[in-house]
Amino acid sequence: MEGDEDVDSLGEKLYDVIYPKYTDMTPKLTGMLLELPASVVNQMLQDEDLLNKAIERALGALTSSDNSEGVSQTDDAVSVSSDSLGEQLYDLIDLFNTGHTQKITGMLLEQKKEAVLQLLLNHTLLEEQVKTALKTLKEQGDVATDVSDSSDTEDVENIGETLFSFVQQLDSAHCADITGMLLEMDSASLQKILSNQAMLEVAVQKAKSALEGAVSQRQMEMSQ
Repeated sequence: MEGDEDVDSLGEKLYDVIYPKYTDMTPKLTGMLLELPASVVNQMLQDEDLLNKAIERALGALTSSDNSEGVSQTDDAVSVSSDSLGEQLYDLIDLFNTGHTQKITGMLLEQKKEAVLQLLLNHTLLEEQVKTALKTLKEQGDVATDVSDSSDTEDVENIGETLFSFVQQLDSAHCADITGMLLEMDSASLQKILSNQAMLEVAVQKAKSALEGAVSQRQMEMSQ
């Protein structure tokens, strides 16, 4: 963040808000949140729900860090599973309000598990990599908004646009039809396939097969 006075001011405000609920953890939580961009911190101070979510995510990251030490190999494997890392990383990246949380999370998860763990513990490093990933997306002209960053009502049109952009990369010839077929799935399933490239490819392949089967059936009926 720029400006020592701004940092001090924001730090004092955050500390005062966090202290009543998390007395013992206040210094750590304040320090973690201060590593976020000033605009995000200001927004959190004005939005209690957003601040509470940020605190919960910071607590989750701290808890994960504590639990990863002094545990059995089995417990350690569970605590740092890919799903767990993905969820924690997603929550932290979401605080940056990039509009591309889903995609950036996927990009950063391509790193080794140790590197991802480091991102969870070092918000300055995370911010640098988020900016780099966002720059890469912009250079690629990928400006579609993630499903997860849309409103709580999950506007079907926004979901469709996001899904279309992914499907188009896998099958440009049938992307419109396949997108329409996949949009018949419930939102939870759509969230899953949009966050998992392998699941998306399987879903697209199944839809393509069903589409080709329907076309063949139609051609047979017309020839009779």
